[in-house]
Amino acid sequence: MSSKRILMITGDYTEDYETMVPFQALMAVGHQVDAICPGKSTGDSVATAIHDFEGDQTYSEKPGHRFALNADFASTNPADYDALVVPGGRAPEYLRLNKEVLTMVQHFFETNKPVAAICHGAQLLAAAKVLEGKRCSAYPACQPEVELAGGEFVGLEVTEAVTDGNLVTAPAWPAHPAWLAQFMTLLTK
Repeated sequence: MSSKRILMITGDYTEDYETMVPFQALMAVGHQVDAICPGKSTGDSVATAIHDFEGDQTYSEKPGHRFALNADFASTNPADYDALVVPGGRAPEYLRLNKEVLTMVQHFFETNKPVAAICHGAQLLAAAKVLEGKRCSAYPACQPEVELAGGEFVGLEVTEAVTDGNLVTAPAWPAHPAWLAQFMTLLTK
């Protein structure tokens, strides 16, 4: 597999596993992953949250780790990247309000570059208006947003992922093996 340059857009209270695991796994197989956040620079960090499934009506949330950003948002040009990763957690709910972030996300769909989004990452895709006609999985509470954005919500087991064209999505971090494997397949094309 040839090395790709991958952009990760994240923010405070991103889901811990959905940020750190793909960041490290993709680097472990030789890709360059640049993690950015609006209003933050290289060396700054974002707070993460650990979301767990403990039998309640929705996930529980606990404090996570600090995640260090390794690239500067202000100088990021999405055209310099081969692919995009959008972690879930609470970050997408406010990142979707940033027009620069939406423009970056749209670039990857306009140029048909691989995109991997997980859990609440679908909120960012819906706001960027890139889900029209796409099959998309996400945390089940995001189903209305996927459908209102013209996407087809795919209800999957929490350990599964789905690929539609350049887009790989999954419901939550237990799907990492399937989600990352499908994304890495797209990266080889």
